Amino acid sequence: MIRLSIVAAVAATLVATCGYAAESKIRIENGGRGIVGVLHLPDDVTSPPVVLMLHGFTGQKDEFPMATSQTGLFAHTAERLADVGIASLRIDFHGSGESDGRWEETTFSGQIQDAVLAFDYLQAIASVDNRRIGILGYSQGGLVGGHLAARRPEASAVVLWAPVTNPLSTYATIMGGETVQKALAEAPDKIVTAKLSWGGDTRLNAAFFKELPTVTPVGAIGSYPGPLRVIVGKRETIVTPQPAAGQILLDYHQGVEDLVEIDSDHDWNAGTTTQTVDEVLIPKSAEWFQTHLSAE
Repeated sequence: MIRLSIVAAVAATLVATCGYAAESKIRIENGGRGIVGVLHLPDDVTSPPVVLMLHGFTGQKDEFPMATSQTGLFAHTAERLADVGIASLRIDFHGSGESDGRWEETTFSGQIQDAVLAFDYLQAIASVDNRRIGILGYSQGGLVGGHLAARRPEASAVVLWAPVTNPLSTYATIMGGETVQKALAEAPDKIVTAKLSWGGDTRLNAAFFKELPTVTPVGAIGSYPGPLRVIVGKRETIVTPQPAAGQILLDYHQGVEDLVEIDSDHDWNAGTTTQTVDEVLIPKSAEWFQTHLSAE
C-alpha cells in the first residue's frame, strides 16, 4: 500500500469561526495537483475524531446552498458535526472549487486519488485522532467514498448519501443515454458537451465517460470490513431505483451496516426547506459516526 509522501500545509490559518468550531483552509500538494479543503475543528476537544467529506458531481467542498439559509449543505453538516465533537475535512476535487486543474479533466479515478490523498493527510496531522477517521460521500462522492473505503479499509466508519452505484445508468439519466454512448466512442481527450437533467450543461473530456463501465463502487465496498450506513431518498429521481440502488451496497458489504430511507428527493428537500437535513439526514449521519468513531 502506497502511503502519503507529500507535505500538506495550512494555506490560511483561522479563516472563520462557526459556533463552537474553527475553520482552517488547507492545501495538499502532490506534484502540482494541489487539493484545497477546509478543516473544521470543534472547540475545546483534544484530538477529536474526524470525517472526510466528498462532494457530488459538479459540486464543491461546501456543496449546494440550501434554500432557506443559503449555507452550503456540507458547510452546514460540518458545523453540526462539530457540535457533537467531531472534526471534518471537506475538499474540492481536482478541477472543482479552489483546487488546481480544469473541470473538463475530471475523472472518477482522479477523484478517488484525491480522496486517498486527503485521507492520508488526516492520518499525518496532529490536530485530529488519526485512528478515528470516517468517510462521508454524497452522490458521486458516495461512489468515490466506496472506492476510498476499499483503498483505506482502516477507516473507522462510512456514511454514503444517495451514492452512485450504477454509473452507466445514473449518468445516462443525468446527461442522456445517447450522449453517453457517443462519448464512449470518442478519443479520451475529446471535449464532450452534455445537457444536465436539472438544467444547463457541462463540458467533460471523453475520458470521464470511458471510466463509467470500469468504476465499481458495489465491488469496492466488498473490500471494506468496517461499519457502513447508506442513506437514500424514497423520491429519488437521479440515483434510481431506490431503495434497491442503496441496498445493493449492503448486499456486497460484509460487516455492521444498515440502510436508512428518507422521504426526500436527491437533494434531501433542501431546495425548499432544511427540515429533512436538520431532523433526519444529519442526525442519522452524526449518530453513526458518534457510535463508531468513539474512543477505544
